[in-house]
Amino acid sequence: QVQLVESGGGLVQAGGSLRLSCAASGRTFTRYDMGWFRKAPGKEREFVAATRWSGFTTYYTDYADSVKGRFTISRDNARNTLNLQMNFLRPEDTAVYYCAAAVNLERLGNRVEYWGQGTQVTVSS
Repeated sequence: QVQLVESGGGLVQAGGSLRLSCAASGRTFTRYDMGWFRKAPGKEREFVAATRWSGFTTYYTDYADSVKGRFTISRDNARNTLNLQMNFLRPEDTAVYYCAAAVNLERLGNRVEYWGQGTQVTVSS
């Protein structure tokens, strides 16, 4: 059974940092795109960041404009783990954050094959 399990969410003040992790099990995702999405109350699901496989052991990163320069996505294939370092957090970053994996992870999220259960991030002003 394939599972993606997020951790690391919580409550933080504006300007603070959090690090999210996603532990994958049931298969390896070496040749998969992996990424993060978020959903705030009353808003549509939003792409946050992705690390995309481009062949062999090469990956490239992709960020939403709203998080570029503040968030950093990384993956550890040896541990089958995906991370999201979030710095300079803002109240508008408050949302449930979801880990996702797909052969071709599009920003709309409509081709995601595996989703995590989500972890809440709350940023107070």
